[in-house]
Amino acid sequence: MKNGIVIIVVIVALLIAKGGFYIVNEAEQAIVTQFGKPVGEVSYPGLHFKLPFIQDVTRFEKRILKWDGDPNQIPTKDKKFIWVDTTARWRITDPLLFLKTVATERGALSRLDDIIDSVVRDAVSGHLLVELVRGGDYKATGNERFEVDGVQILPEDMIGREEILSGILLEASSSTPEYGIELIDVQFKRLNYVEQVRVRVYERMINERKKVAAQYRSEGEGEKLEILGSMQRELKEISSEAYRKALEYRGAADAEAAAIYAEAYNQDKEFYTFLRTMESYKKTITNKGKLVISTDSDYYRYLKSSK
Repeated sequence: MKNGIVIIVVIVALLIAKGGFYIVNEAEQAIVTQFGKPVGEVSYPGLHFKLPFIQDVTRFEKRILKWDGDPNQIPTKDKKFIWVDTTARWRITDPLLFLKTVATERGALSRLDDIIDSVVRDAVSGHLLVELVRGGDYKATGNERFEVDGVQILPEDMIGREEILSGILLEASSSTPEYGIELIDVQFKRLNYVEQVRVRVYERMINERKKVAAQYRSEGEGEKLEILGSMQRELKEISSEAYRKALEYRGAADAEAAAIYAEAYNQDKEFYTFLRTMESYKKTITNKGKLVISTDSDYYRYLKSSK
């Protein structure tokens, strides 16, 4: 009998221990509810106790959570339709309020859909496309001009993507504390033209690149012609200078040869005449050639005397 009572007591104790003790880890925070109503909050990790069979524990993440919105087609201030894909990071800061207002992470994501999508839509439609894509280190050129509804907007009057995202975060985070949520960061995952606009943009980009390429080719062709012209002028100058020097050298050589001939002639006029005549015979008298001269010609004198 006593053994049976002991067994019953052990079983009851085990059931109470199993249903009464629970563990909350470092990445969790918990709310204890009794018949569906919150009666306690656990924000530190470790072993805790609750009334078995009466109280329940609802756990929530302490870590930073991710929100990914659906891509939306939104017109910018300059009437350009783009796809906007947004992401955000958030965490649960007040689990009791979170449980009362949205109950679950799925409910929180649904509320964030409404809040962030609305703020992003207002921000995108209120700014130019160039503002949404340019970074904080962007330097505007002096000839950039943008016009919206007949009103010109100067580059110095525009802001960048970082400032727009900061404004979105500030606006959206003002609505999340009422759900026990802290919105930490909002970012654009992707900004892109819708398909119809993207085709036209690509065509315009291609035409602009072709125009720039044609300009480069034209400039290159001009430089090529300039280089060729310069080369031709230098070549003519070099050829002219070479021709002038050749004439000078030839004239000097002819003068030197004439001086040599004159000196040889003055030394022995008869021998010089004989030598020059022999050289002339070599050029004028050939095997099949004919030479017609008179017998009293000085040119025939050495032929006659050689007989």
